[in-house]
Amino acid sequence: MERLIKGFERFRSGYFQANRELFSTLATEGQRPRFLIIGCSDSRVDPGLIFDTGPGEMFVIRNVANLVPPFETGGTYHGTSAAIEFAVRSLEVEHVAVLGHAGCGGVRALLEESAVSDSDFIRPWMDIARTARDRALALTLSASQPIEAARVMAEHETVAISLANLMTFPWLRQRVVDGRLALHGLYFDVENGDLFRLNGISNTFEKV
Repeated sequence: MERLIKGFERFRSGYFQANRELFSTLATEGQRPRFLIIGCSDSRVDPGLIFDTGPGEMFVIRNVANLVPPFETGGTYHGTSAAIEFAVRSLEVEHVAVLGHAGCGGVRALLEESAVSDSDFIRPWMDIARTARDRALALTLSASQPIEAARVMAEHETVAISLANLMTFPWLRQRVVDGRLALHGLYFDVENGDLFRLNGISNTFEKV
């Protein structure tokens, strides 16, 4: 914990002091981010760092494997859906981006089901992306490709599934249809620092 306290002290005396007017404005006028980023909880993938943004620019949701569940109003807890609703309906963001990444532990758990056989929450959560697992394994095994290819394909597929699930939220879909909201699929290569963007026409990820 001492590491975090020291980091806060550097932030307080450095960045905060240099941007005191900005924080004062954010405190009195509230937030007006243009972007909603739905990313993975992975500690190596920090959206604010990757996109070099400051406070108030992005509304960020992070969960295991950057997944968006389908719209539904049953059940009990809807943390991700509630955050999406707040960003879209209350903050009126203009862009929603799903940010996947290489080496995703959630996707690995999805592919290697034995790794989460005794989990309470990870396995049912990752079932949202089960079609990604099935498609990736079917295509790569039929082509005699290594398991690494299946992992990358599944990581790409989780982004596509989340984008499709976003469109099941009626008030979000309406904003897309009206041109008030744009959806984007992104993928970050941790090792090489490369960013890829999903081309909706070719359904492939292209390097930015």
